[in-house]
Amino acid sequence: MLPENGRVVIVAAHPDDETIGVGGVIGRFEDPIIVHVTGGAPRGRQDREEYARTRRHELLRALELAGIGPERTRELGVVDQEAALDLPGLARRLTELLAECRPRAVFTHPYEGGHPDHDAAAFAARAAERELGFELYEFTSYHERDGELVTGEFLAWPGIEIETVLLPAEARERKRRMLDCFATQWDILRHFRVECERFRRAPPYDFSRPPNNGVYWYDRFGWPITLIQGQATKPPIS
Repeated sequence: MLPENGRVVIVAAHPDDETIGVGGVIGRFEDPIIVHVTGGAPRGRQDREEYARTRRHELLRALELAGIGPERTRELGVVDQEAALDLPGLARRLTELLAECRPRAVFTHPYEGGHPDHDAAAFAARAAERELGFELYEFTSYHERDGELVTGEFLAWPGIEIETVLLPAEARERKRRMLDCFATQWDILRHFRVECERFRRAPPYDFSRPPNNGVYWYDRFGWPITLIQGQATKPPIS
């Protein structure tokens, strides 16, 4: 399933998502480009600019371990937690960037309700795929099941084959070191394992319907986003 030749673009919502999803196999990709939807710094932090610089530094250190330089990274500049607030605009910007990159294949998040930026990336990548015609794949992120955080697995989708790649010892150790670079994200990254990575072709989602039967992991954090009839909005200011 993994493409063996041609340019591969990884569309990740935040710095560290690329390492979670493809950190163990990224060395197999020919001519990879990593696109980040956001810089990983949400609005409201007093240290937002410094936090964004820190996350960028963490990213570059991690990618250096995989032999990937900063010239292979792109960022769309959306504010963390706000990618779903302008889906048409995000889709247009990603389509324009991917048209310049001319990938054979794109890897991105599944539509699973784990993080609104993940779901927005899935939507934008599908819109770009319909316009440009590349192969669209998914890597695992996280979602909720029975009140618990599930990592390293996809929500089931009948008829879609999943490829599980068992990482050799060297790749596991490299991915572990890459994840360790993201010190600011330790609280979430401690839930991820490095023994294998899973991939599949992106299913034909109906993005007008909520993912995971309307169960959103991010609901528990009080983030400034809600869903009304399938449209992401900011809540009213009280």
